[in-house]
Amino acid sequence: MLLKISKQMDRLGTESAFEVLARAQELSKQGRDIINLGIGQPDFKTPQHIVEAGRKALKDGHHGYTPANGIPELREAVSFDLKRRYDVTVDSNHIVVVPGGKPTMFFSLLMFGGSKSEIIYPSPGFPIYRSLINFTGSKAVPVSIKEENNFSFSADDILEKINPKTRLIIINSPANPTGGITSKLELDKFVKEIIKYPGIAVLSDEIYSHMVYGETKHISLIQYPELRDQLIMLDGWSKTYAMTGWRMGYAVWPKKLVPYVTRLCINNHSCVNAATQHAGIAALTGSHDIILEMIEEFRKRRSLIFKELNAVPKISCKMPGGAFYAFPNIKDTGLSSKTAQDLFLNEAGVATISGTSFGASGEGYVRFSYANSIESIIEAIARIRKII
Repeated sequence: MLLKISKQMDRLGTESAFEVLARAQELSKQGRDIINLGIGQPDFKTPQHIVEAGRKALKDGHHGYTPANGIPELREAVSFDLKRRYDVTVDSNHIVVVPGGKPTMFFSLLMFGGSKSEIIYPSPGFPIYRSLINFTGSKAVPVSIKEENNFSFSADDILEKINPKTRLIIINSPANPTGGITSKLELDKFVKEIIKYPGIAVLSDEIYSHMVYGETKHISLIQYPELRDQLIMLDGWSKTYAMTGWRMGYAVWPKKLVPYVTRLCINNHSCVNAATQHAGIAALTGSHDIILEMIEEFRKRRSLIFKELNAVPKISCKMPGGAFYAFPNIKDTGLSSKTAQDLFLNEAGVATISGTSFGASGEGYVRFSYANSIESIIEAIARIRKII
């Protein structure tokens, strides 16, 4: 090959869920009956009032560029939503709307990464964290998210990794792939200590913030005013409103970083699709009845998959606290995570994701998404039970 590609391209990873999805679709084309418990997206349609708002925006002529950081009406709607949910006041000028959750991750890593930087991130965790850390030439410093802690992060485990080269800490709760949620006690402890390091930024990935099923509500780091000057809080529409294909997310940024991230938006994608932004307003300001129904359905599926997985010999599973994932322990089967993933797909016709797709500490686990019907979940685990 004559083209000389930058070496940093070799450091980019991928998201295995899309590879498994492609293989599952290939098998389906061959006539196989495949149940997909791999992909991390709601199996519901976008609520109709949101679709209609997007359609109306197109009919009304919203076809041009918008401000790079998002239209003011949408940013104000986000600010209102944060006030309603967390009783916090957020200046809408500190909110930057982007096409999904990943741009906020990418921009954060571009700002704080580099050959002399260390980035702390959860493992097992969303694979794009490590991929982007490596891409920027930073040193990736994993913090193990442990089953014995119900997959909640430990503030002490994170804090002990800090050194003079640490530039960014990534936190994810509710978490992908484990479904773990972090307690207020741990967050209090973390914030109390991290503010002693004002040169370290914190990226809090809260994309599953609505999907908490226990008695406790989601605690956002935006609720800690003392952390605001260090905090990048990521959330969005994809998971909560079944809008994964619409591609829109947002982050609340420290005031001093807003000009930089806005400049990155201008250089990267110019702006988010105009009609999508108007649909986003309808999502935040319209009725949430359908959303509550969707979350209640996930709650039922969570209980079911917990019960069904624990009934499979040699498999054990913690009750997920949030998101829509279960992360069962398969160590007693004697199978590696990747072998189990391939066996479940090729022999049982069930798509899942190997725990190692989320980091080395995911060995011995497999991620199941319960973003599928109750009937499909029951059938999928029945098939797996037959081949274990």
